[in-house]
Amino acid sequence: MNKGYNEFDEQKITEFRRPPQVKSSKAQIFAKFHKIPTIRFEDQELTSFSGMIVFQLLFKRLGLRKRLKGCFSHLKISPIYGHHLVVMLLITHLILGFRRLREIDYYKDDPMILRTLGLRSLPDVSTISRNLSQMDDASVDSVQDLSRSLVVEGLVREQFPRLTLDFDGSVLSTKGHAQGTAVGFNKARKGARSYYPLFCTIAQTGQFFDMHHRPGNVHDSNGAPEFMQKCFEYIRCHFPGSIIESRMDGAFFNQKIIDMMSERRISFTASVPFYRFTELKQLIETCDSWIDIDEKWSYFETQWKPKSWNSRYRFVFTRKKVKKIQKGALQLDLFEPVSEQYQYKAIVTNKTESAKAVVLFHNGRGSQELLFGNAKNDTALSVIPCKRLNANRIFTLASMMAHNLSREMQMVANPGKTHARPKRPAGWTFKRLDTIRHQILQRAGRFIKPQGKLTLIMSGNHAVKKDLMHLVSKLLEAA
Repeated sequence: MNKGYNEFDEQKITEFRRPPQVKSSKAQIFAKFHKIPTIRFEDQELTSFSGMIVFQLLFKRLGLRKRLKGCFSHLKISPIYGHHLVVMLLITHLILGFRRLREIDYYKDDPMILRTLGLRSLPDVSTISRNLSQMDDASVDSVQDLSRSLVVEGLVREQFPRLTLDFDGSVLSTKGHAQGTAVGFNKARKGARSYYPLFCTIAQTGQFFDMHHRPGNVHDSNGAPEFMQKCFEYIRCHFPGSIIESRMDGAFFNQKIIDMMSERRISFTASVPFYRFTELKQLIETCDSWIDIDEKWSYFETQWKPKSWNSRYRFVFTRKKVKKIQKGALQLDLFEPVSEQYQYKAIVTNKTESAKAVVLFHNGRGSQELLFGNAKNDTALSVIPCKRLNANRIFTLASMMAHNLSREMQMVANPGKTHARPKRPAGWTFKRLDTIRHQILQRAGRFIKPQGKLTLIMSGNHAVKKDLMHLVSKLLEAA
């Protein structure tokens, strides 16, 4: 061995013996395209929504078409396109990501959509509008009951030991003068006419359970006691052995609602509005024994009731350290002064768990706001397309069902977590419908019949193939 041999020379020899990596030439990568192709339109059984086959399987598994048809059996009017087909078309329309009825024209000849709906041609927009105008209150109630039933079937399959119902309202605005709308409080669009429905959602699945439709000029608690009692009774009837919980904001803090839930053994938490009770400020100011939860949060609790109430309840008072914005000039060359102050919150509850568990549970309400945001963006929950009240109620229910069905598909395809966690998050890591739309649904394909067997041809993208075939196999297993 030579004197000058060292580890560096050994590394060079190793690299020299290693086979050279095959690199692509510029000619293999780049191409010059100058000629613009001639555009020609032909009917060749081409589809832009090959991935909708997963929803075709889901609709078939749920028997959606037959069950929707039963919702309108009382109507004497029997148009060529039945009312159930129009509602099913609305659900499909919203799953595809369209918002306005007029946009149906852009896919009315798509063979995958026609197969999903079981039609040879789609109705015109005028036909759909006329059909929606014939909806009566009984039709809306039947579709609403079907929407609840589909959610309950998923909950029965998963067997959750406890179910958390969240209640809150959401503003649906319009530029027009739709029947039943009114001008109310609207931070985003002041002076706009709107509806203000009250929604009940299931935290464990991130689905809409039910809706109480209202004009836009009512208070959050308008009609709430009756609607909430109806939801609790429905869930109790189908899940007699499950623990039922509920979370609400300060708008629902009144004696009638609190007493109703306590009498029905519903575990609840509700925010307490400070501006209505000056005594709460005194309780906080006189307290000198705050108990730390962590570095930011601390609490104390007491049994208390407003003067006009008959019963006392457990009140948990929390404070959170927040950085205070420093006004005036700062000595940036020396230091940046930071002071802290507290934000206070009061929660009323009948839970017997620790204060930390109560606070975490109540703070989990933020997931409902995310649900509203996703539904408004992905399934057009905020759109008011028609002038008639019942037509708009049906559209809102179709939006809720489109959102729920996207969650149902993912629940069937992937196992979830049924054990309870402090904030009661959903048992699945759900993808947004908009994400599913871009990754799977909006895929070009072509229907062919080799040897008489119907076949859908798609591009050979590995990621799409993996996700799509996983969903198809799971839906076929569950059928």
